[in-house]
Amino acid sequence: CGTGNPVDDCWRSDPRWADNRRRLADCGIGFGRNAIGGKNGPTYVVTDPSDDDPSSPAPGTLRYGLTQDGPLWIVFAHDMTIRPKHELVVGSHKTVDGRGAQVVVGEGGACFAVDGASNVIIHGVTIRGCRPKPRGPRGRSESDGDGVSVCEARDVWIDRCSFEDCADGLVDVTRASTGVTVSNSLFTNHDKAMLLGHSDSFDDDRAMRVTVTLNRFGPGLVQRMPRCRYGVFHVVNNDYVKWGMYAIGGSASPNILSLGNRFSAGHNKEVTKREDDMAENDWRNWRWKSVGDLMLNGAFFTASGGPGPEVNAPSFAKSASMVEQMTAEAGALSCNRDSLC
Repeated sequence: CGTGNPVDDCWRSDPRWADNRRRLADCGIGFGRNAIGGKNGPTYVVTDPSDDDPSSPAPGTLRYGLTQDGPLWIVFAHDMTIRPKHELVVGSHKTVDGRGAQVVVGEGGACFAVDGASNVIIHGVTIRGCRPKPRGPRGRSESDGDGVSVCEARDVWIDRCSFEDCADGLVDVTRASTGVTVSNSLFTNHDKAMLLGHSDSFDDDRAMRVTVTLNRFGPGLVQRMPRCRYGVFHVVNNDYVKWGMYAIGGSASPNILSLGNRFSAGHNKEVTKREDDMAENDWRNWRWKSVGDLMLNGAFFTASGGPGPEVNAPSFAKSASMVEQMTAEAGALSCNRDSLC
């Protein structure tokens, strides 16, 4: 308690967290704060890590829970590694809650797709080694190999997950998805970490609202922390460690507020990148603002902005001097029942 991390301070001080799991749904912050997941549904326990028949999943598997109608709060009976044969399509009003077990998804299989759904929480899972596999009934015949793909979705919260080494993005939010928060997560050992926005020609993404907060980016990342298009993006109180190309980038005139982040470049390096090597005349009116960011080891942020409304700063933001402390345990936690998590 009292760490300054608003999500952790909401639930981690309760030694009986395992009996009060749904309290987590009241702890969301940022644009994804309305995601309640399966708060109003029963608990479903994953006992079987297999994924033998994705078209007819067996009771006890993660896929079976994700495909059920109505809200569910999904937990895990023990440590397990799940290697999905097809993309794990997450239905509306579902919470995937990995607390109390060491849960790994991927490892050469597919990973999560929040596709056309709403009210989803994914918490406390390690997501790594995701690879292209057959998709569900919507869209392309094969997934891209993202860790979590959020498409045509709203009210989604990804919290306390550990991501690394996927075939495409670690987290992608596309096609007018909105009301999304990615928080308290650890991103390592990957090239293109996070894409927010489908393409420069898909202007329905003007409706996109995404908060990226309290995450640790690095070591071993190259770019896209995140890469943004069109919408409004809060990038708040994250810790950036020795990125390869850039930290925050974008195209198609996104509105980006970088607030209270800690940027440690490793050597003189720019935080920002306008994609496609645009001339300054093309991007100087894009509203990219740095407020209270801590720049270390020669990191620097190239701001821009013309006339128009300011993006309001979120009330939960803290000083950049607290970021190292607030993100020290970013990623999936090791939690034991009847003790502090």
